[in-house]
Amino acid sequence: MNTISFAKGHGTENDFLIIDATVDPTEEQVRALCERRAGLGADGVLRVVRADADGQWFMDYRNADGSIAEMCGNGVRVFAHWLRSRGLVDSDEFTVGTRAGDRRVTVRECSDTDAVVTVEMGAAEVTGLSTARLGDLTVAGLGVDMGNPHVACVLPGLTPESLQAMALSDPEFDREFFPSGVNVEILTPLTDGAVHMRVHERGVGETRSCGTGTVAAARAALADAGWTDGEVTVHIPGGTVQVTIDGDRSTLTGPSRIIATGEVTL
Repeated sequence: MNTISFAKGHGTENDFLIIDATVDPTEEQVRALCERRAGLGADGVLRVVRADADGQWFMDYRNADGSIAEMCGNGVRVFAHWLRSRGLVDSDEFTVGTRAGDRRVTVRECSDTDAVVTVEMGAAEVTGLSTARLGDLTVAGLGVDMGNPHVACVLPGLTPESLQAMALSDPEFDREFFPSGVNVEILTPLTDGAVHMRVHERGVGETRSCGTGTVAAARAALADAGWTDGEVTVHIPGGTVQVTIDGDRSTLTGPSRIIATGEVTL
């Protein structure tokens, strides 16, 4: 039997298992680890890999279904928190490699269990307009590339209460527009600098939060309000984050929490 060490953390309740580079789980093993009844339970796995001899680290991220993902904003915060709190880096500012490119992070507060981290998320690139269908509801949204694909849908007149009451089924979407699948965000219009959002993540299902999704949502909310840039407070079921969009630069600031360490048999 193969027993491995793991940690578990979350960023606004988007939760992850953290394992080191000596373990390279198969898709089946990732699914088993992330299964919430028979496994440890998580939205994904963060594999901690040293990228080069200069000390840079690479976040090898796997979705809960075992598929490989390009980027995860909440995952980067948890990953950075783990590196800093465990002494794997010696600075509060450093770079994390991802499949969507390098992401500069700043650890603003840090203990073994809690941190606040800002991630430079790169450009929130608008790719066009598209639609998604959730059960009987068809919604229109803004396609946004965050290194991974999103369609962020601002629903006119949607309130936080009606958003909470919505049933988010597996979405149908334009597979020509999104050949590798898509994350679907449903959000309220921008009010007093804030939006409320729910998300159905590709390869996972509905999650309590999605870091790249909050940036895509901020881009869509600003566009819906007639603005290009700005600061947006995004409320998700798992908490609250701050997004800033300034031209081709965006940042995401939010909490990270490490809740457990242990061993498990694959």
